[in-house]
Amino acid sequence: MQQFESNKIKILFLFFIVFLCFVIFLGTLFYWASIDRRLPRLEHTEINHALRGSIISADGFKIATSQKMYKAVVDTRNIDPLKKDLFIKLYALYSSQDAKSVEKAIENTNGNLVLSYKIDSKTAKYLQDLSKKLLRLGVFISYVDTQTGVPFIRGLNIIESGESRIYPAIDTATPLVGYVKKIEQENITKSSGVKGIERFYEDKLSSSQDSLTSGSRDISKAIILDGNSITSQRIDGYDVHLSISLKMQKIVENIIDQYSKKLDAREIFAGIMDSETGEMIVFASSHRFNPDFIRRRDYEWLNVSAVEQSYEPGSVMKTITFALLLKENKINPYDMIPVYGGRYKLGNKTITDTHHDDWLTAEDVIVYSSNVGTAQIAQKLDPVEFYQGLKDFGFSLPSGIDLPYENSGYIPPLHKFNSQIYKATVGYGYGMTSNFMQVLKAYNVFNNNGRIVTPMLVKKLVSQSGQEIYPPKEQEHQILPVAVAKRMQKIMIKVVEKGTGTNAKMDGLEIGGKTGTAHIAQDGEYVKVYNSSFFGFANDKKNRYTIGVLVREPKKKYSYFASQSAVPIFKEIVERLVENSYLVPLYSGVE
Repeated sequence: MQQFESNKIKILFLFFIVFLCFVIFLGTLFYWASIDRRLPRLEHTEINHALRGSIISADGFKIATSQKMYKAVVDTRNIDPLKKDLFIKLYALYSSQDAKSVEKAIENTNGNLVLSYKIDSKTAKYLQDLSKKLLRLGVFISYVDTQTGVPFIRGLNIIESGESRIYPAIDTATPLVGYVKKIEQENITKSSGVKGIERFYEDKLSSSQDSLTSGSRDISKAIILDGNSITSQRIDGYDVHLSISLKMQKIVENIIDQYSKKLDAREIFAGIMDSETGEMIVFASSHRFNPDFIRRRDYEWLNVSAVEQSYEPGSVMKTITFALLLKENKINPYDMIPVYGGRYKLGNKTITDTHHDDWLTAEDVIVYSSNVGTAQIAQKLDPVEFYQGLKDFGFSLPSGIDLPYENSGYIPPLHKFNSQIYKATVGYGYGMTSNFMQVLKAYNVFNNNGRIVTPMLVKKLVSQSGQEIYPPKEQEHQILPVAVAKRMQKIMIKVVEKGTGTNAKMDGLEIGGKTGTAHIAQDGEYVKVYNSSFFGFANDKKNRYTIGVLVREPKKKYSYFASQSAVPIFKEIVERLVENSYLVPLYSGVE
């Protein structure tokens, strides 16, 4: 019995030992199953982020484009202290970062460190190759996680961080191209348009869908594409193709930059429109900025002033008034109009001219830009004819150009046109406001057989698959009889041949236009500050262009006269159109 009891105790003890080992075994299994051991996952997902579309000039240059950006991440605990200097030197060499700043960042970090957020695709490829070399060189050593007790080596990781918007043309074609702001979407940096084309076509430029590939992976870590894998296509934003020629844009910008300094002007606009299609060949401002590096001093000029600011257009409106009179058969170009030596009292307002004729023909009222003559002939229009006529030309309405935040300007309400004073002042461009593009659009009517067209900056939008979308155009309207438009052309040609625009004359081309010099009102009173403008056309046998120039607040003496500021700029622009084969002058009947 004693022997039996002894064997029983031994068996129970052995059973207890076995049971304890089994519990320990189960506990160990549960522990390793429940902790993150950083084992290779059987399932893997790869995301290829889509990019914003590019903005491309008519001559094929990218004015704005996007590129992928990457960030370099390293766990400083994995860097072998004996080879830290080697890592710093090699990383600085491959990334073009300052070695001292890299060293300082590593010294001050114990764990994950983002060495750079702005690595381009080319540099990212170099750094990925460097990461493999550093592993082979033993620069990275394992580090035991204090929480799990599991050793790991993360090395140098190059991770996609988003996209960067770049502007290869620097400040050319700004502010119309606009600029973007950065937005974060699921830890990825994207771009969103704020101004200009970038804003107006935001829904088309922005990417639609990132590509995603998900599934099991093989021993080489590549995703196995089978029936269980999931894939989606990457859809980049549309490329926006402008009608603007980058070459001509740059040429005109250089011209207005020189005149801006010469005239000490606040700003100069210049626009060239294809008279038949409404496509803008050039749309330039003397105030531009680099969208890649916007400074505080640029803030005032981030807006497209040519459409976002309105002003009293002045004498360029005399041509519109005269066209309405011809349309309504209220005047004959050869009627004689008394201009009273350049001084005329209408109610309690005295209207003056810079010249002192006693009589002018009706068309010469336009040719020599008589305020007195215009004030009288404008009375022939009844209120509805005048008001609706201005509306038909597009005043107080958006021009329709593909830019955001347009200021449509102002014309007096219909009942105000019962006043002789309002008829007179609006007739020569005061008491109303418009923006630069509205005037250019209106003047295009004279060079397009009386039809009004919508100005456009974008010809088409093209997807990554080659699908083309054309921006919708407003229906054209015949707002003047062809005969009236042709007659207005002749009068505007006479302005250049004999009147206030003689400095624009060029042999071999059909050139016409109208000068405008407008006082600027400040605090309700007109002061000795002016805007000067010249709107007109330049045609050869095959091509027709409507051209406008506005010089805002020139300070040089006598430069407020459009003949001394806007007209010479207009002529230089036409000369460059000839030099670049947009226009071909006729000489002695030979083209």
